[in-house]
Amino acid sequence: MSMDRPGKSRMSGVLLHVTSLPSYGGVGDFGPAAYAFVDFLVSAKQRLWQVLPLSPTGYGNSPYSALSAFAGNPLLVSLERLVSDGWIERDRIGGLPGDFGPADFGGATERKLPLIEEAAANFLDRAEGDVRTRFQKFCNENISWLPDYAMFSVLRRRYAYASWHEWPPEFAQRKDDALSKLLNESGRELAVEQVVQFFFNEQWAALRAYCSQSDVRIMGDVAIFVSFDSADVWTNPEIFELDENRMPTRVSGVPPDYFSATGQRWGNPLYRWGFLQERGFDWWVGRIRRALALYDMVRLDHFRGFEAFWSIAADEETAINGQWIKAPGQELFRRLKEVFGELPFIAEDLGLITPEVDELREHFGMPGMRILQFGFADRGGHLYLPHRFVPNTVVYTGTHDNNTTLGWWQQDATPWERTCVQNYLQPIRHDGEIVWAFIRAAARSVANLAIYPLQDVLHLDGAARMNRPSAGEGNWTWRYAPDALHPDFAFQLAALMEVTDRDGYEQPIEGTDAGKPTEDAHLRAELGSSV
Repeated sequence: MSMDRPGKSRMSGVLLHVTSLPSYGGVGDFGPAAYAFVDFLVSAKQRLWQVLPLSPTGYGNSPYSALSAFAGNPLLVSLERLVSDGWIERDRIGGLPGDFGPADFGGATERKLPLIEEAAANFLDRAEGDVRTRFQKFCNENISWLPDYAMFSVLRRRYAYASWHEWPPEFAQRKDDALSKLLNESGRELAVEQVVQFFFNEQWAALRAYCSQSDVRIMGDVAIFVSFDSADVWTNPEIFELDENRMPTRVSGVPPDYFSATGQRWGNPLYRWGFLQERGFDWWVGRIRRALALYDMVRLDHFRGFEAFWSIAADEETAINGQWIKAPGQELFRRLKEVFGELPFIAEDLGLITPEVDELREHFGMPGMRILQFGFADRGGHLYLPHRFVPNTVVYTGTHDNNTTLGWWQQDATPWERTCVQNYLQPIRHDGEIVWAFIRAAARSVANLAIYPLQDVLHLDGAARMNRPSAGEGNWTWRYAPDALHPDFAFQLAALMEVTDRDGYEQPIEGTDAGKPTEDAHLRAELGSSV
């Protein structure tokens, strides 16, 4: 998507993953806090909310290590909304933790998820009329992935959450007799999984409708690769580079560079791109169709992998001995454009980018990304500074993988980088000034879209960092405090948006299943009191 179209030229937004909301139950979700955050965006004249992948997560709780590229994370379902909808009694959810502190994925899985499944069982017993019809429609529209995901989830729980390749062979290899027996003997358990996905879809659609009515767009995130331990690989082994035992033969990563002498061995199975191309990229068409049903815009993670990817033999312990393999990015995006028309994509083109990658991105009019924190190290990083921007660009003060701007300044910036900041932006007399200097620089730039992590908006230090890519644990747990969205932050941002021409308002986004604003407002008021 070109972002310099008339009337849609300059926008500004905030990066915040849903799990970082101060929601009741231990993990951020689609409950009242999400609607309050949208209200904050409106008061701050922000036009976009960027989220990380909403998929169910596996080991480490990383949204980029998902159990499915199509399903939604059940932990994002709001129990309060299930109470309001009548699928569970309020007294059943009274013992859960409140809306403060780091996200507790383990605790939410242990205590919150069974209550969501209880509500799903109640739905199966009680639902009728319009809501039953909507459920059937949801199942029919998502038949390409939903039944397989339900089976994957049930089997994964049955076999103590082991990876699917460790299941009994008849299930690991999807023998027809074994799957038929599962369908016959575990029909209700499978149906509960499908209802949980329906709850996710209904609640997300309602929240997205509220965003639409508030003239706020949603930007989602699609990771290029999928996890080996996922419903996608279990269901579609033929589209991945696997051997006769369905184990990876080659895996993903990036080569050695300045940051790592051995590169990064991610370990995701690689696609059989030639086979996918013969099939008209059907799996990717389905994946993007699902993404466009969830989001207004999509960030494509590791975009350079669509032009060429680093292929590592599966038995290699590091990424050193890999090789670059060309990918059919031109053919893929041409096919997606045939199916969907305009492609509302943003390319994550960070790192070592070749002219061929730039050519692919520019051919399809996709904006690239620029990170202000990267711009001050040396002359090689100056492409991340505003004087090098073009309008079809998305500028960030930092991303979910970076330290907060204040944390960067206090902990990571070298004396040389500090000097360059002082020369390029403004004299920084005390640490608190660095955050607003970065936000102002992003907003004043010619980039059509400027995005700030909420941690920067709230002027938080490195303790609020979302992810440290080199750390094996302790990531993804940050949540903001319930009283953190002070009106002063919104007022300050709104004033900056006005003077930098990022405060324009458009018609509500077409294509969302928008409900009545008065109903959403009533629901938020009804759910506003703590449980």
